[in-house]
Amino acid sequence: MTSFIVLFILVWGTAMVGWWLTNRYIHKNDLGKVRTRLRGAPAKKVTAGPKTPELIAKEDVTTGRIALGVLRRFNLQNTLQGMLEQAGLKWSVARLVHACLLCFLVCFGVARLLLPANAGSLVLVPAVIGSGFPLMVVARKRSKRIHRFEEQFPESLEFIARSMRAGHGFSIALEMIHREFQEPLAGEFRRTFEEHNFGIPLEIALEKFGQRMPLLDVHFFVSAVMLQKRTGGNLAEILDKLAYIIRERFKLRGRIRAVSAHGRMTGMALTSIPVSVAVLMFLVNPDYAHFFMAEEVGQLMLGGAVLLQVLGYLIMQKIVKIEV
Repeated sequence: MTSFIVLFILVWGTAMVGWWLTNRYIHKNDLGKVRTRLRGAPAKKVTAGPKTPELIAKEDVTTGRIALGVLRRFNLQNTLQGMLEQAGLKWSVARLVHACLLCFLVCFGVARLLLPANAGSLVLVPAVIGSGFPLMVVARKRSKRIHRFEEQFPESLEFIARSMRAGHGFSIALEMIHREFQEPLAGEFRRTFEEHNFGIPLEIALEKFGQRMPLLDVHFFVSAVMLQKRTGGNLAEILDKLAYIIRERFKLRGRIRAVSAHGRMTGMALTSIPVSVAVLMFLVNPDYAHFFMAEEVGQLMLGGAVLLQVLGYLIMQKIVKIEV
């Protein structure tokens, strides 16, 4: 019992001393700041620290200088930058190119280890295919983001129409969308509002909005707003009718997808059958399949088969894809 009381007194005393020292330090620090402000002493020089966020991000011209130079020569930098913006990724173009090069080297090394030594230039096939994996990821994210935007777009048009009927201006309605809707629609409209708020004319801000979202519905919206601004008219009624047309297009697109589902399944089946047969051939009779790896004629036949198979799949997808 005595030891417990002694331990309690030590803990309590340590806590009180720590509290007194902390309170005294804070009090002296506050008094020092007050004296400095009253005396008008010059402020201390700010040492170099972490960079503060900038309103406009500067382009990094040092990282990936060689890759960016090659892309500029073939006019591909703006295309890749547009894809990254539409996908909602904060990557730089140089980072995307470096990711493609890394995938190329990894796939080349794996193919070099797994394929026979006399495979020759055939090891470049999986390396080239693997190098496109980052581009496939970006394209996939871009497609999903645009699809989510397209689903939310009719509701946003009706929201703008209701806001204008309630007495709000068009620019204020764009800013209100950021609080009422989710991404990616909220971010795109917020960016358009901020560009207009920073001094860019509304026509240019809407044109840039249409470039970031390459959808026919967005182009209709931009054209309607710009035409109403020049000639006048009831913009709220126009936006309501545009939202109705977009929803009807969604219904028609769903019917077309239901009708063309058999064609898409047929294309996938016809594409997967040769791949499955090739895998079974390599597993069941590897000596027979070794001809396609070791002999030059077999390599040419394998490359031609893969090329024709990919071409046939793309043609079948083009047949069943109907734009509405």
